[in-house]
Amino acid sequence: MKRTFTAHIVSEGEWFVAQCREVDVASQGRSETEALANLQEALELHFEEPQATILPKIEQIEVEMEV
Repeated sequence: MKRTFTAHIVSEGEWFVAQCREVDVASQGRSETEALANLQEALELHFEEPQATILPKIEQIEVEMEV
């Protein structure tokens, strides 16, 4: 699925900062083009399904119970 977002770009010294207007996500680059490409990547990561980086170890244990 694709969705269109609006980017606000400002120059801050030697860097350009691109910020998405609809979602609180921003990125930067040394050119407007680089800042927009970095913002696109940041948005894709923002909307990506979370994945566990450390998978839990699952074990079964047996417990003695009095009846």
